[in-house]
Amino acid sequence: MAENEQQAPDKQLSIQKIYVKDFSFEAPSTPQVFQRQDWSPKTDLNLRSAHTAIADNTHEVVLGITIEAKEDDKTMFLVELQQAGLFHVDGYTEDELKAIVGSFCPNILFPYARESIAGIISKGGFPEFILQPINFDALYAQGMAQAEAQAAGDGGDSNGGTAH
Repeated sequence: MAENEQQAPDKQLSIQKIYVKDFSFEAPSTPQVFQRQDWSPKTDLNLRSAHTAIADNTHEVVLGITIEAKEDDKTMFLVELQQAGLFHVDGYTEDELKAIVGSFCPNILFPYARESIAGIISKGGFPEFILQPINFDALYAQGMAQAEAQAAGDGGDSNGGTAH
């Protein structure tokens, strides 16, 4: 036990603040959509995360989620949320820091985002919407593998890219 206490005292990770940075809800097809009995929209989900160093060892991580429900090319609802947090991260290597802000922090923010999104869709008059769990560890690993592949190939034209 004493060895563990001596090895890890300089590593610190804590949540300082969790907050909504930006939130938008649109329901352009109301009230007509509520008169339909056979409502079965196609739902598109877009995730992204961004990280900014704010001060010494303080990092803002923003989890962006966009959900659009469409039926017959008509938007039923559109939700855009930026769930953010301030995290104190100290004593980690650069690679560890990248993993923390790319996977650990979005995992912390996601339940808050899920609750906000479910609430606003319900308040918009739509059926319950349950955002399924997301494996941010796998998404981070996939993003790192894509970045390594692009760096190795370096010269080809990429297909747009996604901010992480």
